[in-house]
Amino acid sequence: MDKFEIANNLREAGLLLTIAGENRYKARAYLNGARSLESLSEDIDRVIEQKKLQSIPGIGKALAANIEEIYTTGELRMIKQLREELPPGVVELSQVQGLTLKRIQSLTDALKIQTVDELEAACRQNRVQQVSGFGEKIELTILRSIESYRKHARKMLLLQARSTASTLVEYLRRALRSKKIDVAGAIRRWHEVVETIELVADESIAIDALEKYPLVTRVTEKSDTQCEAWLAEGELVQLTVSPCFATALLVQTGAPEHVDRLTKIAREKGYKLAVDGLYKEGRRLAIDSEEQIYEALGLQYVPPELREDLDEFKLSSNYKTDGGFRDLLQIDHIQGMTHCHTTYSDGIHSVKEMALAAQNLGMHYLTITDHSPAAHYAKGLDIDRLKKQWEEIDKVQQEVKIKLLKGTESDILADGQLDYPDHVLEQFDVIIASIHARFKLDFAGMTKRLLRCMRDKHFKIWGHPLGRLLLRREPIDCDVERILDVIAESNAAIEINGDPYRLDMEPRWLREARKRGIKFVVSTDAHSTRDYRSLLFGVHQARRAGITKSEVLNTRSVAEFCEAVRPVG
Repeated sequence: MDKFEIANNLREAGLLLTIAGENRYKARAYLNGARSLESLSEDIDRVIEQKKLQSIPGIGKALAANIEEIYTTGELRMIKQLREELPPGVVELSQVQGLTLKRIQSLTDALKIQTVDELEAACRQNRVQQVSGFGEKIELTILRSIESYRKHARKMLLLQARSTASTLVEYLRRALRSKKIDVAGAIRRWHEVVETIELVADESIAIDALEKYPLVTRVTEKSDTQCEAWLAEGELVQLTVSPCFATALLVQTGAPEHVDRLTKIAREKGYKLAVDGLYKEGRRLAIDSEEQIYEALGLQYVPPELREDLDEFKLSSNYKTDGGFRDLLQIDHIQGMTHCHTTYSDGIHSVKEMALAAQNLGMHYLTITDHSPAAHYAKGLDIDRLKKQWEEIDKVQQEVKIKLLKGTESDILADGQLDYPDHVLEQFDVIIASIHARFKLDFAGMTKRLLRCMRDKHFKIWGHPLGRLLLRREPIDCDVERILDVIAESNAAIEINGDPYRLDMEPRWLREARKRGIKFVVSTDAHSTRDYRSLLFGVHQARRAGITKSEVLNTRSVAEFCEAVRPVG
């Protein structure tokens, strides 16, 4: 068995253990082990033969033994046993929020339900409420959960989609021994939520290779140029094959409206743009890159994140004399890591560990912004603990080169005030102002709350502004445009939160903020050194709104950044 087949077995084991109610760390170990195997660069046969499995991060003695069992026998006895013990259809039914294993077992025994479709039908026929332990209220709750399940069933966070796509591309490149396989679609445009993993290749044998990918559970469409397949964790993959890789990548990357606009421009200039090539007078042109396509059509190259048919063609025209989108924000423009937590609140690394990690990434400054007192659930700092933190920051500053800035993620209280008295707020180097409670305040109340905060005399950065958690919590309900108007006239900037579970705020509001001349900070919202990787997501979220280097405060030097964000009003 190859590494992908073994990983698929580990993933199934982790999922079944989770459903069975086993220790969550044990279940997670199998899922992490699967990802570690998929990213393994060494030959799996050699690793197993040389007894080096435990040298792979995340794989211990027990997991190594299970991998060897799968490799040797083709299956894991534990998986077979769990399949026999658990009710049929449990994997699909467990995706409906609120359905515990006990409830699934009851429904299976009483109504022979094995699928979500069957469960929904039983609820609508009022049969579920008749099962012992359920009732009308639980039946209605299940129906609402099914509605939510269907709404999000095919949706993936960008983080998950990129990881899955990266592993799949690696597999296909190795299988085909070709580099002309890449990710397209919404993933390449860095959409925060993705429904389909879209891939492009230049050889038809890629379709056969995809079919043989161990995580493929079924193929629903197949032709000489297209293949649609479903993976073990419910991801939909669409592969397009074209003799002209560049045009296929362009057509499959852009939003339909962007591609339609390009197709129309091409037609007006005597070209034909299609998945299989760019044609002139019936002859397919030799095209090696997307840049050549835009150039042939008399356009500036448009970065993937902007291909939405919003204002990218206007921007392209405006920036033509400046070298296209040269000033669009890039990750190497960022000089400071902002919005970072330590063990003083809910972070898992110390001030020194966070400082050294940021320094090793080439950052010039780091804002230590632990939670304020109101965030008691996150060990928010009262004034005494805040003083101790400042003392430690001063001590660590003597040991590192990176500049450490004393800050806070201050709660925006229900009445709109910041969660420290003024004499404390004025001593910070930087204030992130965020909402962490009372998310369901009504439209008028939430708007009033935020307006008061944004009018506060202290400069502050509006942290994860609309409080959304992707696929879990909707943005807060407020008059965003009115709040942006006030920010434009006050001492405030807006955070572009790079946490891939947030990516707040969305590009349409960032564009509205840009129109008003508001400045931004691209942050990681890091609770560990590992979270610094979220910076990449924040940068691409900014690029989706056309944000340039000069509009982002933490592209500035230490002195310039400190001057820009100093809280004294």
